[in-house]
Amino acid sequence: MSILYKHFLVLILSISCLSPFAQEKLQSDGEIPILAWIGVPEKETTIERFKELKGSGININFSWYSSIEAVEKALDIAQRTGVKLLPSCPELKSEPEKTAKRLMKHPALAGYHLIDEPNAKDFPELGRWVKRIQSVDKQHYCYINLFPTYANQDQLFGDDYKKRPGTDIYTEHVDTFLRQVPVPFISFDHYPITEKNNVKTIRSDWYKNLEIITTAAKKNNLPFWAFALSVPHGAHPIPVIEDIRLQMYSNLAYGAQGLQYFTYWNPGINPSWDFHDAPIGLDGRRTDVYDRIKQVNQEIQNLSGVFLNAKLLSVAHTGKQIPAGTRRFLLLPPPVKVLETSDNGAIVSVLEKGNRQFMVVVNRDLYTKMKATIVTEDKVKRVLKDGTLVPASTYTNTLEVDPGDMVIYSWLKN
Repeated sequence: MSILYKHFLVLILSISCLSPFAQEKLQSDGEIPILAWIGVPEKETTIERFKELKGSGININFSWYSSIEAVEKALDIAQRTGVKLLPSCPELKSEPEKTAKRLMKHPALAGYHLIDEPNAKDFPELGRWVKRIQSVDKQHYCYINLFPTYANQDQLFGDDYKKRPGTDIYTEHVDTFLRQVPVPFISFDHYPITEKNNVKTIRSDWYKNLEIITTAAKKNNLPFWAFALSVPHGAHPIPVIEDIRLQMYSNLAYGAQGLQYFTYWNPGINPSWDFHDAPIGLDGRRTDVYDRIKQVNQEIQNLSGVFLNAKLLSVAHTGKQIPAGTRRFLLLPPPVKVLETSDNGAIVSVLEKGNRQFMVVVNRDLYTKMKATIVTEDKVKRVLKDGTLVPASTYTNTLEVDPGDMVIYSWLKN
């Protein structure tokens, strides 16, 4: 190679590094926790099945096990495949200290699954159960998942509830839980997308549910975990990419630090529920939903540099009408000069991580592309789907955002 040609290559490389298209990527703190609720079942505890789970982008497996020995077998398999385990077994209830002591040193243990959707009358006993486990193991979390806003009074409180004037019953349920049960994060489920006559709608109280949980999380200085529905049943349709994105991206925009799928494996319980087309079906084979959650999970992890360990500064909504229980977006972040969206509206959240801030704009519509006009100062960059940062000025001011999808902008605080 001639000296002249070498100098030419150096010049070209130097110019490319100075180009506005030079690649700058956000650094990640690690993986966002993504939980399979009803993951690989006990009878399928094999290397192949756990590799398949990991291949979908899920990194925590929750299953019920018939014994602590079955849990230990699953932990060994999980460790070999890079998956963490959130197990439940009879011994965890009957002998919590002894069980925790036996499992706590295993590197694949994520935590202990205690109960799903408890009634408030169970909170005092749950608090004692958590404390018994914590007396042995303070390193691994105790997992308890809460009802959504559409649970009824009997589910939330039973006959014991005497509502105080001006008190929202669901808010009171969450606050009571956090006063009585010492959990390290809040988990709740809400499945917002339903379908009738081939038309999908979003539950009117979904964003109110996110608002209540986010408020409780801030008040108690706790993170929260949220769900997307991946197993259709009843009025809930087979989820497509838009549905999964809308649920997961809305959760992240509200500050969620853990994400969950209900379910990964078809539960196969109670035929009246009509569970079907889970990522893994009753016959053990993948459905289209497996590939869809895999795609979205990859997008999520590519953006862990935005969301993982970020602090939510504000969240609000645009649009002709905003969802019940939410706030209208009125105040632009200082580096943003203009933000206008289509009438169907968007979530606009501002997050902070170290010396960097982010503005996340999520299209709330499941069917229609959203036109968003966003004008920023020169220092603002756009975060692409792979976590790459490029100057916002390299794109036009008006963009189309696909249904359920999002755009992200970022800037340094100083």
